[in-house]
Amino acid sequence: MAVKLRLMRMGKKKQPTYRVVAADSRSPRDGRFIEVVGVYAPRGRSTADPAAVVQIDDAKVLHWLSNGAKPTDRVERLLEQTGTLERFRSGAPPVAAPSGAATATVPATGATPPAAGTDEAAGSGQAAAVEPAPAATAPEAADDAAAPEAADDAAAEPQP
Repeated sequence: MAVKLRLMRMGKKKQPTYRVVAADSRSPRDGRFIEVVGVYAPRGRSTADPAAVVQIDDAKVLHWLSNGAKPTDRVERLLEQTGTLERFRSGAPPVAAPSGAATATVPATGATPPAAGTDEAAGSGQAAAVEPAPAATAPEAADDAAAPEAADDAAAEPQP
């Protein structure tokens, strides 16, 4: 069975939203699918928030890509915008967002967002890529190591 990552149209007439799904390539566009791996709302969440919204579950997408699923052209561009395709190509593990899905806000004009780490990305109000927390530094590690010894000393002293 050939699996494709593609869009499945949802929403009302002239107000499309799409699910990014893993589906058999022989099934119809809005028909049977295997798993939902993300959401794409090109018109934004509401009239007050018109910027396009892309939510991709990195772990699911990386699983399907590693098992041979082929993304369609549009899904491939969405995966590039969220950085998931780059993580797949580099072999890096998925980055878990707090809600379980990576979220990217894309300008409503259809232009691609600026690269992460540039001044434009920081000031534009766009959601930045989720980065892992920095590792503990040596002084913090020394404090953690000293804490159990201090607890042992306190336990050895008699309490009045």
